[in-house]
Amino acid sequence: MGKKIKKEVEPPPKDVFDPLIIESKKAATVVLMLHSPEEDILAKACEAIYKFALKGEENKTTLLELGAVEPLTKLLTHEDKIVRRNATMIFGILASNNDVKKLLRELDVMNSVIAQLAPEEEVVIHEFASLCLANMSAEYTGKVQIFEHGGLEPLIRLLSSPDPDVKKNSMECIYNLVQDFQCRTTLQELNAIPPILDLLKSEYPVIQLLALKTLGVITNDKESRTMLRDHQGLDHLIKILETKELIDLHIEALAVIANCLEDMDTIVQIQQTGGLKKLLSFAENSTIPDIQKNAAKAITKAAYDPENRKLLHEQEVEKCLVALLGSENDGTKIAASQAISAMCENSGSKDFFNNQGIPQLIQLLKSDSEEVWEAAALALANLTTCNPANASAAAEADGIDPLINILSSKRDGAIANAATVLTNMAMQEPLRQNIQNHGIMHAIISPLHSANTVVQSKAALTVASTACDVEARTELRNSGGLEPLVELLHSKNDEVRKHASWAVMVCAGDELTANELCRLGALDVLEEVNLSGSRKNKFSEAAYSKLLNNNLSLKYSQTGYLSSSNIINDGFYDYGRINPGTKLLPLKELCLQEPSDLRAILLINSKSDVSPPSSMEDKSDTGYGRSISSSSSLRRSSKDKSNAGFGSPTEDKSEPASGRNTVLSKSATKEKGGRKGRGKKEEEKVKEEEEVMAVPKFVGEGSSDKEWCPPADPDFSMYVYEVTKSILPITSIKEQIEALAKYVAEKMGGKIPKEKLPDFSWELHISELKFQLKSNVIPIGHVKKGIFYHRALLFKALADRIGIGCSLVRGEYGRAWNEVKLLNESQKGVIGSLPPPELYVVDLMFHPGGLMKLRSREADLYRFL
Repeated sequence: MGKKIKKEVEPPPKDVFDPLIIESKKAATVVLMLHSPEEDILAKACEAIYKFALKGEENKTTLLELGAVEPLTKLLTHEDKIVRRNATMIFGILASNNDVKKLLRELDVMNSVIAQLAPEEEVVIHEFASLCLANMSAEYTGKVQIFEHGGLEPLIRLLSSPDPDVKKNSMECIYNLVQDFQCRTTLQELNAIPPILDLLKSEYPVIQLLALKTLGVITNDKESRTMLRDHQGLDHLIKILETKELIDLHIEALAVIANCLEDMDTIVQIQQTGGLKKLLSFAENSTIPDIQKNAAKAITKAAYDPENRKLLHEQEVEKCLVALLGSENDGTKIAASQAISAMCENSGSKDFFNNQGIPQLIQLLKSDSEEVWEAAALALANLTTCNPANASAAAEADGIDPLINILSSKRDGAIANAATVLTNMAMQEPLRQNIQNHGIMHAIISPLHSANTVVQSKAALTVASTACDVEARTELRNSGGLEPLVELLHSKNDEVRKHASWAVMVCAGDELTANELCRLGALDVLEEVNLSGSRKNKFSEAAYSKLLNNNLSLKYSQTGYLSSSNIINDGFYDYGRINPGTKLLPLKELCLQEPSDLRAILLINSKSDVSPPSSMEDKSDTGYGRSISSSSSLRRSSKDKSNAGFGSPTEDKSEPASGRNTVLSKSATKEKGGRKGRGKKEEEKVKEEEEVMAVPKFVGEGSSDKEWCPPADPDFSMYVYEVTKSILPITSIKEQIEALAKYVAEKMGGKIPKEKLPDFSWELHISELKFQLKSNVIPIGHVKKGIFYHRALLFKALADRIGIGCSLVRGEYGRAWNEVKLLNESQKGVIGSLPPPELYVVDLMFHPGGLMKLRSREADLYRFL
């Protein structure tokens, strides 16, 4: 046998790298391997990185810092299926990290990820690609990128995947996407409702919950609700509610039903199938607060439609809501109260809640939760609006106290609603008095100071409805409530300004409050508002007019008109016409001014409290324009003003009886002498001796209390006394007017024929008075030569004192006249309804006592004047 020869092993080719098995313990090393061209190395590196990332957030951050994300994005489009699958799995995990998400958006990998959703890809790739998209869609920018790259359609397709994880991830991503309106519209076009409804049958609660949440969002759109109804989606939802095992889904199912009930067709369908009764019964009998709350919300949404309210009322939904008010859960109480608010639009429901519901709502006002207060007060506000019976029921349930207490709440909605209820109650006189007795005028001040425009508006409206008598207005004034009310007139909000004007108009009903409002600047603010075409309103104009009625001097200067109801009292002065926006100076400032060539200011003042000088030597050349007066003044309370009437005859008589060395006696002597034909020299002598001595003095000699008061007018005091004594007793109004007209003409220079009017030197007479008094302010009694506007003012002032109704109208070029209303002689004694009285102008110049009937105002006045 021959000897065996051992074969020699051939050495490997020199250009081939020997296989190397490496065991790496550092992530950085594996990350470097992602750049390898070998598919096997890439697959194993991706697998290792996946396991590392799965362990926690810190590892994801580490991979990001090591620069693993960018090379991994390139592997998403690798030719090898295993490499591509492993890279997709990594991104499914990494995308939950916010920093990774940000980088992925910058690298614009969305198209590559969406491509992994293709039908031919493995289920595992679908699972992790959809997971990646679900994570990315949590942020707005990610949603936009997914939508723009057409990700919605493949996601909807994956809802039919056999793998539950794919369904869950796809549904979650869709849920995030449909938060955007544009995505919801596209969802409808892609007919996504049927596959979403199919997921309600899933055996996995998380998938069912996501499907319900998504339906809850997309059914906010009418088209989606229609599609849901057409695909029998309501049946699925009702079945979920009937299945006790699916109790975890009841809340979300109710949210979807709530949206669907907004449509009339849906509520009809659900009622016909008996689903509505089931829903109400379910809501009433459930022991889970959130379910009851969502059921009440569903009723609220449905009740916004009139036809729906009718159907709900027929199903006696009110009983269910009253039962829910008794829940121990605040959220349920709030939802039930809101549902009652919505149902109040139905008159039948409003009547039902009169006996059942209002007492329970009043109890909720005593809750510890201000949110409950707000909801309950809103329901009461709607129940009591235009419904006196419900307003009375709320008061009978002792609702006034808690409502007033809520006005001091910190929750604006609660305050506004409570104020609305109180306003509705105050429409009835007995309830208004009750509210006033509970201190409403003090409690409403805090809401008036609110920065919330709704609260401001409601609070001002409450003032307008409750400050209807002197006591309430006095309490409001004394509590400092007028200041914030005037501030609200400045508001840029139309509703606030309107209601504040309304409140001011009501508060101006008594003189003291009106004067205080004027002192606070309400008149100036309202004048400014009314000059603006966009800011003024009917109430601001009415409030301004009402305040002007308590400041007749300003009213006459601005409007040139005083009606028969505008009674001239002491302190009135005719400054002449002023333009809108021009400020009228107070009487004191005008009196303290030097005489000028401006028009004389005529003053009405029947109070003659200034003591006459003891002798002629005591007379002083100092005019009242720069002196301080002693006695009664405009500073006296408005009670004195309002009680002035036409004066006390006893009081007025004491003036002329106290010696004739006063101006009154001298002027009277002058007039008598003139009538007896006294010579010119004697008249001039008397005139030289005569000086108008209505010189106001300080209050008390040496007194430190120096109060100013307007100059006295003894002559006018005598006029008042004389007309009260001689004209007031006349029984015929027409004869009173004629007698008073002749009396006024006599005191103002007598009858003046038209042709002699230019020769009537009244201007010189007025200038002399201004020089003598050293002021532009002239008491009306001092004027002995007067023309139209002097006589018309004196006629109005005296007519008001004896109860003759007449108006004062300013014309052009120094004209003014008085208008009176009289019944036609043929109408007197007629029984039954009479035609309105006719309007006449009183002649005080050419034929004193004559009356001219006004037919065509402009033509008649032109002929008359």
